[in-house]
Amino acid sequence: MGEFATVLYVLAMVAVMVGMDFALFQHRFRARLIANVCIVLVFGLVYVVFLRRL
Repeated sequence: MGEFATVLYVLAMVAVMVGMDFALFQHRFRARLIANVCIVLVFGLVYVVFLRRL
């Protein structure tokens, strides 16, 4: 992946995190933390499995 594509991938991950935080977990700290950790793990897994080879 090129540098620009990596930046877009990270921005997409941040957008998903912020969207989930505001939409579902506004006043629940632990649920937000767990959801954010899971989102990072899923994006990391997708990167390792599919995108690292590019």
